[in-house]
Amino acid sequence: MRPACVVHPARATFLISVPPADEGEVAYTVLARKYRSQTFDDVIGQEPIARTLKNAVASGRIHHGYLFTGTRGVGKTSMARILAKSLNCLKADGPTVSPCLKCDACTAIAEGQDIDVVEIDAASNTGVDNIRELRSNTAYRPARSRFKIYIIDETHMLSTGAFNALLKTLEEPPEHVKFILATTELQKVPATIQSRCQRFNFRNIGPAEIADRLKFILKAEKTEADEAAVQRVARLANGSMRDALSILDQLLAVSGKRVTSDALDEILPPAQDERVFGLLRLCAAGDAGAALRAADETLAGGRSLDVFCADMIDMARTLMLIRACGADASLVDIPGGEEAAYESLAGEFSLSQLVQMIAMLEELRRNVRFSAAGRALVDAVVVRLARMKAWGAIEDLIGDSGSNVAASGEKKKARPSPGRAG
Repeated sequence: MRPACVVHPARATFLISVPPADEGEVAYTVLARKYRSQTFDDVIGQEPIARTLKNAVASGRIHHGYLFTGTRGVGKTSMARILAKSLNCLKADGPTVSPCLKCDACTAIAEGQDIDVVEIDAASNTGVDNIRELRSNTAYRPARSRFKIYIIDETHMLSTGAFNALLKTLEEPPEHVKFILATTELQKVPATIQSRCQRFNFRNIGPAEIADRLKFILKAEKTEADEAAVQRVARLANGSMRDALSILDQLLAVSGKRVTSDALDEILPPAQDERVFGLLRLCAAGDAGAALRAADETLAGGRSLDVFCADMIDMARTLMLIRACGADASLVDIPGGEEAAYESLAGEFSLSQLVQMIAMLEELRRNVRFSAAGRALVDAVVVRLARMKAWGAIEDLIGDSGSNVAASGEKKKARPSPGRAG
């Protein structure tokens, strides 16, 4: 049914009359919202933070201000809502680590619509007047809950005046007020704000943890998936659970009840680390022509020359760390399921060659910024990398040189020194 257009008789204003949705029609909920963590025990990848907040709630040591920092999609807003539900669950006699998830407060907080839990987007409320209004509202007690909770997302977007207006209230708020600040750029939050909050650093979620969560969701959605496709989505997410679920949403729209690697190739290009890994593997094989073609494909995807160099440096560093410390070292960050491939490629180069590779690429990165022949410099370095294994290792050269020096010294000692005739 098409919506009816009604004309107001007094003002001749066009009003749109929207018909009710058909019975049985249910709006689709994206996976990132449908499978958002609801309790501390559901949290993925941030277990130490969840455990700390649970202990604080259980012991009654609840701070008046919290600062959650981390990259996008790692659970900052979800954790803020979980904490708000724990503090304001109506079925509990006080703050609880196990909110019921069924009372009016819990359901409204989960949807971001509770009257006592105010979520503010600092990116669109940056001015001092917005914070002054917030500060004046803190004087009023919550309508039905124990606490009035302010969740300020993207806190770093506040203006200097807004930060200054927030300082005093954040330091000594009324007993019924709690603040939860979330930011992706901690360095832009003034130290005076940070010092008034308990800070929690949310880490990037590991590919293995993301993959396990994706498998759980696929099972709940009654959808099959290739293991390779799941692992690749987990890697493409770059530590963000929300990004992983957004990609999975696209895949389900394309492939229906079976998620395959072919479907993933249709909607997304290969991950940048996969391209760089393949390029270095061609260099290890000494195939300069194939390496140049691989570099051309990577750059044709819109990668700038200096960013391409930075990606190559990052991959060379990973291989160097594997060669020096082993693949199991905490310094090494290898995509899930790729450990054997990375170890194999690292073994193709000596440690000194990898060190030299990083030095060459860093010099290239600096040069391409100011050179009119940046692409030619990149191609030249790619050829040098493909020829690197043909060069003698510096350890061998030093060893040979050291042996020659030692031998020369022995000969000098053996040579009789001229003496005076007796």
